[in-house]
Amino acid sequence: MRHPKLLLLFVAALCVTSGFSASPAAHDGRFNVRAFGATGDGTTLDTAAINQAIEAAAAAGGGTVVFPAGDYLSFSIHLKSHVALYLGAGATIVAAEPPADLSSGYDAPEPTPGPPGTDQFEDFGHSHWHNSLIWGEDLVDIGITGPGRIYGRGLSRGSNRRDLLPEERTLKDVGSDVGSQEATRPNLKLPEAVRAAIAAIKPGPFGYPGHDTLPAGVGNKAIALKNCRNVIFRDFTIYHGGHFAILATGVDNWTVDGLKIDTNRDGIDFDCCQNVRVANCTINSPYDDGICPKASFGLGYNRPTENVTITNCQVSGYDEGTLLDGTRQRKVMGKGGTGRIKLGTEANGGFRNITISNCVFEYCRGLALEEVDGGQLEDVTISNLTMRDITNAPIYLRLGARLRGPEPIGPSVIRRIKIDNVVAHNVAAQSGILIVGEPGQPIEDVTLSNIFIDFAGGGTKEQAGREVPAYEKNRYPEPSNLGTMPSWGLFARHVKNLSLDRIELRTAQDDFRPVVMLDDAHDVTFSAVKLPQVAGVPAFNLRDVHTFTTRDCPGLPDKTVE
Repeated sequence: MRHPKLLLLFVAALCVTSGFSASPAAHDGRFNVRAFGATGDGTTLDTAAINQAIEAAAAAGGGTVVFPAGDYLSFSIHLKSHVALYLGAGATIVAAEPPADLSSGYDAPEPTPGPPGTDQFEDFGHSHWHNSLIWGEDLVDIGITGPGRIYGRGLSRGSNRRDLLPEERTLKDVGSDVGSQEATRPNLKLPEAVRAAIAAIKPGPFGYPGHDTLPAGVGNKAIALKNCRNVIFRDFTIYHGGHFAILATGVDNWTVDGLKIDTNRDGIDFDCCQNVRVANCTINSPYDDGICPKASFGLGYNRPTENVTITNCQVSGYDEGTLLDGTRQRKVMGKGGTGRIKLGTEANGGFRNITISNCVFEYCRGLALEEVDGGQLEDVTISNLTMRDITNAPIYLRLGARLRGPEPIGPSVIRRIKIDNVVAHNVAAQSGILIVGEPGQPIEDVTLSNIFIDFAGGGTKEQAGREVPAYEKNRYPEPSNLGTMPSWGLFARHVKNLSLDRIELRTAQDDFRPVVMLDDAHDVTFSAVKLPQVAGVPAFNLRDVHTFTTRDCPGLPDKTVE
């Protein structure tokens, strides 16, 4: 060999540029999973190699674990402090499918935190983190960055060993040959003995633990974090993420930027988290919520979610997978998916200092702020929202008395809410803006301003006469559970100090319900509010209203009614 030194230099340079090493050591703090034995062939389990790379990075005091292009089939991956994962272009971490007998698979769900009986207040998904594709607990200074992908192929959304993939589902429009389509579906059920054991569980007063309980071996989240600090997620994609694409509980100083998520249940849930920034994310979640701050009792104690910014994000409810492939189809979700941004329902710890701005909703449900578990939802500003093809209330504020938590538990509170500059097109006719408190517990200090909404319309006089029943205490606080409302533009009950300023509401076809119904409302002001007039239909239906003012409203006199 004429130039052995040149050859050695060439090999060394190749190792550095490709991320490989002659041994499982790092180059400049980068630990390539292939150097630890990962194949990336999509069929060989790479779990051990990935976790060894993370352990090596942690032992070195920190570093970046690199996934070059390839499909890395894996069960549970364990994050460590001071370690980041980098998913390179063309790299996908694929959630493996547990075997039918559950002889192997994902890490077992850890015991429910908190005192005995805590598991009766939250569902299984909110109470466990270790049974995930990627998880970390009690960590600091961690991150996951892209541009690669996480594919939750083998994850469960809360019942079977895994959920059906989009291509395995029977479409409603496939024709008459539905039976044969069903027969070709894989058997994804849990073992009979496991199902029998779950069925035998005696749930508490709220139905937990119960049907969504999963055994060891089954994973139900793409990423789960518990009690972590200083976290960065940036620029990667999650497809088909299970019960939660991301569940973060008790996580502080968390930045989420530039994620694309197309999933079969919740997108991003941050629960009992503080100092959170979510920006530039696109989330399609047809079967559940897109971006969902919560404040559950999952940690075994109350902790507020506070100091949160959500900005420049898009949420939608297209058919799963069709956001990422660019087709945005509406075949399976013929009436629109859930999508949306929602605070709650889990809300024991409450919400404080929340701002949401510059977000787009399409083919999904509307904005929802729900406090029903004894917490305080207060000091929230929301601005610059655009919505199209919205399937229920475009704006929904709900204060309720579900009170799902241990005694003593106080009344829920919603107050000091500002919503400004909203445009919504083609909103379903069932209900307009809903602001609904509880008797003796009004929603307080709400301002709606600079809002334009056009509804489908078509409501009838019979619907205008419908009485909206008092909300059942334990019923899930979804707008559709209130039924078709007797007013099409705004229904507000048990409210105090409500202000509407520069609002215009329209319908595509005449609606024979009043535009506005107020019931048990105190100190309500309409300023420069433009409402359409339909012959013989009053604009307002007022019941038990104290101090109601209209000014500068076209077609309405300026007056105050005490």
